[in-house]
Amino acid sequence: MSAKQATEMLGISVATLYSYVSRGLIRSEAGEKDSRERRYLAEDVEKLLKRKAQRGSPEKGAREALQWGSPVLESALTLIDEEKLYYRGHDATELALTRTFEEVATLLWTGSWETVYKLFLQTVTFAIDPEIEGVPVPPLTRMHLVLALAADDDLRAFDKAALPMTGARILLLLERTISGVGGGSSAERLAAGWKLTTEADVRLIDAALILSADHELNASSFAARVVASTDATLYQVVNAGLSAIQGFKHGGNTRLVAAFWREVEAAGNPQPVIRAWLQRGERIPGFGHVLYRQQGDPRAAALLNLLRASYGEHPALALADRIIQQTNKVIDRAPNIDFALVTLARVLALPEDAPLTLFALGRTAGWIAHAIEQYATGELIRPRAVYTGSKPGGGNI
Repeated sequence: MSAKQATEMLGISVATLYSYVSRGLIRSEAGEKDSRERRYLAEDVEKLLKRKAQRGSPEKGAREALQWGSPVLESALTLIDEEKLYYRGHDATELALTRTFEEVATLLWTGSWETVYKLFLQTVTFAIDPEIEGVPVPPLTRMHLVLALAADDDLRAFDKAALPMTGARILLLLERTISGVGGGSSAERLAAGWKLTTEADVRLIDAALILSADHELNASSFAARVVASTDATLYQVVNAGLSAIQGFKHGGNTRLVAAFWREVEAAGNPQPVIRAWLQRGERIPGFGHVLYRQQGDPRAAALLNLLRASYGEHPALALADRIIQQTNKVIDRAPNIDFALVTLARVLALPEDAPLTLFALGRTAGWIAHAIEQYATGELIRPRAVYTGSKPGGGNI
């Protein structure tokens, strides 16, 4: 937008516009034709306009806050800022290259990774019921089952002074449930369970877990915080998160991406499949993210770059690049973490549910972190509803 358009839309003076820019509320850049003429991001102007409207109507503002709106609670865990993702001030994409999942989980839970040895390497998990191990159900269903059973036996979970230790027990239990392997790091156990043998593969699994660990107040993390606010244990918190993440508008979107991939593989060409999905009125799954409108999802970019570094000539990567190129021709959206996780599974020949499993295991660290933070507030999350039904005594049933 020009300065004139922005000031008219907001009903402010040029001086106030410059003040907003200096405070970082509106981003500006040089105009294309004349570098002296500044242009102002319409997205930022619209956000400010929305905030002004919300101040005039608190009830409307509260409703809109629940759908990608204004922040509704405070958190020191994750920052999404200028197309980047940070865990407690650390760039998540850098952590995916330099740290282990255990270290990142410990950072989220405690603010430091110095206690990772005590939390994970000295933690003993419960044995998994052999009958559950043999149940022919999807991995996340099995995770629900083992959590429900272990919750009854782990009385230490009621000790709020030792929440990170309980978190470590839960993560180790879930990883053993999926991999069937004990010993080693999280990534090593999962890699062994999926018959992966190289250090590069272990690094890729570690990176996928780290990049999935947290993403601010997403649906499953909000569900986890609500459950934690009732003073339920971490076992119930994680089970709530597992329930929420499976929806198709959340982690379950990986299943739609996998279905899209299968169609592309069968056709041998992304273009007719993209056309068919669009003609049916369906969005292309795995592309675009409302929080990363400018440069795309940094988690996906980081994971895809790691894959290219280790498997640059792999046919699945070549197909992924073709899908990205063809999709960008029609919708101009970058791939998101769901697409990257499915690409990882295709390259490493992992089981069909592996993308969602990795997403859920990684996000478990985030759910536990949000719960620890929520316990510390001592507050119950209990919003009010705006009643829109029949009036009492109106005669309607």
